[in-house]
Amino acid sequence: QVQLVESGGGSVQAGGSLRLSCAASGYTSSRYCMGWFRQAPGKEREGVARINGIGWETYADSVRGRFTISKDTAKNTLYLQMNSLKPEDTAMYYCAAREGIRCGLDSHDYDDWGQGTQVTVSS
Repeated sequence: QVQLVESGGGSVQAGGSLRLSCAASGYTSSRYCMGWFRQAPGKEREGVARINGIGWETYADSVRGRFTISKDTAKNTLYLQMNSLKPEDTAMYYCAAREGIRCGLDSHDYDDWGQGTQVTVSS
């Protein structure tokens, strides 16, 4: 059974940093796509960043240059380093994954989801 567990959310002031983690378990293959999504109240879920099965990264325009996605394959853990945080980054952040090497920033690309971790950025 696939399980994704996020951690690392919290409250910070604008300009601060946070690092989110997502521990994955239950995958039979070592090659799978993982991504971070976020959803603010009243808004649709949006893709933030993803790393595909061969390690290529993609970022949403709104976070490029501020956020960095990475994956520790040995620990089966996905990270999102968030720097220069802005109030508009406030949202529930979700980890998502799917087996295979192809994926994008569309939530429909993913089969498995974590429970989410809240990030709140104050001005």
